[in-house]
Amino acid sequence: MTDTTTDTDTDTDAFIAGLVSSLTIEQKVRLLTGASFWTLHSEPQIGLDTIVVSDGPAGVRGQLWDERDSSANLPSPTALAASWDVDRVHALGQLIAAEARRKGVGVALGPTVNIQRSPRGGRHFEAYSEDPWLSGVVGTAFVKGVQSCGVGATPKHFVANDSETDRMTVNVNVDERTLREVYLAPFERMVTEGGAWLVMSSYNSVNGVTMSENDLLRSPLKDEWGFDGVVVSDWMGVRDTVAAGASAQDLAMPGPDGVWGDALVEAVRSGQVSETDIDEKVLRILRLAGRLGALDGVAAATQLAEPWPAERVDALLREAAADGMVLVKNGGGDASTAVLPLGTTPGSIAVIGQHARIARSQGGGSATVFPDHVVSPLDGIVEAFGDDLVSFAPGVRASDSLLPVDATVAVDPATGETGVHVRFLDADGGVVLDEHRGSGRLTWLGDPVLADTAVVEATTTFTAPADGEYAVGFAGLGLFRFEVDGELKSDGLFFPDGTDPFMAFLNPPKQSFPLQLTAGQSVSLRLEHRPQQQLGLAAVMFTLGYEEPFGAAEDELERAVELAAAADVAVVVVGTTEQLESEGFDRSGLRLPDGQDELVRRVVAANPRTVVVVNSGGPVILPWLDDAPAVLLTWFPGQEMGHAIADVLSGAVEPGGRIPTTWAATEDDVPVWQVEPVDGQLYYDEKLNVGYREWLRRQAAGGPAPAISFGHGLGYTAWELGTPSIDEASGELSVSVPVTNVGDRAGKQVVQVYLSRVSDSEVERPVLWLAGYAVVRADAGEATAASIVIEPRSLQHWSVEDHAWRNEAGTYAVRVGVSVAELSDAVEFTV
Repeated sequence: MTDTTTDTDTDTDAFIAGLVSSLTIEQKVRLLTGASFWTLHSEPQIGLDTIVVSDGPAGVRGQLWDERDSSANLPSPTALAASWDVDRVHALGQLIAAEARRKGVGVALGPTVNIQRSPRGGRHFEAYSEDPWLSGVVGTAFVKGVQSCGVGATPKHFVANDSETDRMTVNVNVDERTLREVYLAPFERMVTEGGAWLVMSSYNSVNGVTMSENDLLRSPLKDEWGFDGVVVSDWMGVRDTVAAGASAQDLAMPGPDGVWGDALVEAVRSGQVSETDIDEKVLRILRLAGRLGALDGVAAATQLAEPWPAERVDALLREAAADGMVLVKNGGGDASTAVLPLGTTPGSIAVIGQHARIARSQGGGSATVFPDHVVSPLDGIVEAFGDDLVSFAPGVRASDSLLPVDATVAVDPATGETGVHVRFLDADGGVVLDEHRGSGRLTWLGDPVLADTAVVEATTTFTAPADGEYAVGFAGLGLFRFEVDGELKSDGLFFPDGTDPFMAFLNPPKQSFPLQLTAGQSVSLRLEHRPQQQLGLAAVMFTLGYEEPFGAAEDELERAVELAAAADVAVVVVGTTEQLESEGFDRSGLRLPDGQDELVRRVVAANPRTVVVVNSGGPVILPWLDDAPAVLLTWFPGQEMGHAIADVLSGAVEPGGRIPTTWAATEDDVPVWQVEPVDGQLYYDEKLNVGYREWLRRQAAGGPAPAISFGHGLGYTAWELGTPSIDEASGELSVSVPVTNVGDRAGKQVVQVYLSRVSDSEVERPVLWLAGYAVVRADAGEATAASIVIEPRSLQHWSVEDHAWRNEAGTYAVRVGVSVAELSDAVEFTV
């Protein structure tokens, strides 16, 4: 480990150590558990202020989980990784810091850098890539961006929390070399290069020991890598007083209750836990406070961010969304057959699919934020091309989930404002608190008001915007009573048998009831919920909502096809939802929701100028890929999604994305399908061969090719790459390749460098592994050169014999290209 401690750091730590020594054991231990769900304890005696933390991988939510405190909604981390642009990711990290400081937040709980081991991982929209090198590089840029503006970043979840099924109890069995080279590698980079101020330990166990007690928190994290920050638990992740107290786990969240507190004080006094261990934890928390400007006598590590004007936020989010979009296919591969870009005068455009009108900007779970606006694809296309040229048809019902009542359909019966009225009632029916809310999507986690609440009541007046059969109802977990115009519709306990509590809480069962309404007709809705402890917390989460009218399935499909056939261009938007891709559960499959594949096939058959826009956070199966004229992947693109999609379709900007995780052609082809533990055990038997590495290994043995290869992505110009050359003269290994934009417009290319072993190796090696890349932007006709430094670590392997990084002499090869499937001939070199 390299010692980077400065005299100032030493002086600050000495000052903080003095503060620690001035505290009693009770005061020290109090600081090790949160003060509330989102806050840390203050300690006036030493000038320690309260620190607020918030979820933050794709936006900073703050302490409220609702629309009352809106947040900038960033593109999903899969979209950020797809841009391969660390400068833009750094800028987005700075936006996260600005949003955090605007909300009084000092710590952002992100980025999520778990490896996309299986495309079924429910939370993979929230992570970056299947490749550990790319995950680490992008995550480090994010960490640096956040912390450059005075907010702590928190890489999570340390470590091997790469799927959601039984995540609280699963034991991940992974060998030492794989752990080091694949799963720990992104965290190492974010600590040693990014200087992360916090790391979050995960729920799962690794090789038999739960992570909040695991020795990996001590070594390599703290001892080997020199991590001097705070290890914060995932919420309720600390389970044992003594084992966690004696480990390198520093902070247990949330509070104020937990397994530490008085029990940990007693463990110290009885000699089960050393007070030295407690002192180290407190010192780290105070060091964090100093960096944040929350500790008297210690200057903040950097100037604190100021809020950004809305125009600056929207502009960056629009650029970032477009730059992460991946153009998978565009005609037959030459300019004469290309469908995109459409230009400014494309003729009539039929926009097809419910995803075009109901924006899916983000995934589900704790990463969810509440933006003040979301531009739907339909709205963005209408704004770009004109209402007179754009028509719309839903085609199929894309989701059976409830839409929360909002300003478009609901009025608070108590205040007359648009929205919902909420009352918190005690056991005697007395009003503890009442409030107006703008949406029927309602959540309270650890809120003090719940301590005295026996019933949460939500009421609204629902007005139909058009004639048709609606459905009104609710989605929630626990005891509910629902009335429509005073008529009881539902009363009971709703908790699906055999369902994981996290899955049920984040994706609860729905109850809905049909109503035939005419435009302007109103009904009153009343929902009662009796809060219970959820997952050990005072928590309430439910949706009071509705379903829109929808015609007979075949009629709606046929209307969409007729509309597409009559238009000059068809844009069909399909995808997943936050109910399908979410924290708390893994995906049961990779197919699009029922009917969407048939919708694409029918539209493609009806219009030879069809663009299929795929709006999902992670991979889905595209059985019509060979037939579709043009295919654009948008991921979950954030609040400016509609503007960004329109920019890409028109050609105002180029789609800048390249695939960060492989997409399979069929579910049967997926290398790692099983994410469900067996008897509590999950085995990482594929070892180093995660993602494209395993695809290549199997292809070499005659196995299937993926639908979309790692690194793939098209633009609106053409490129030529010359022969790569290797330079070792400067003492570092670098690869240079001539790059020429031979098209007729400016564009972006991502030049990727992969390594392989040529001579016999004493250790197992992947067929290829990513070792570097360069983002090249060039004008039409411009020639330049991409130069990529190969880090020494890219040539090393972890030795399980002596538990260290080692170089293996021999011959290696460099291949350069624009995806793992489009590479130059090998250029060999010897080390």
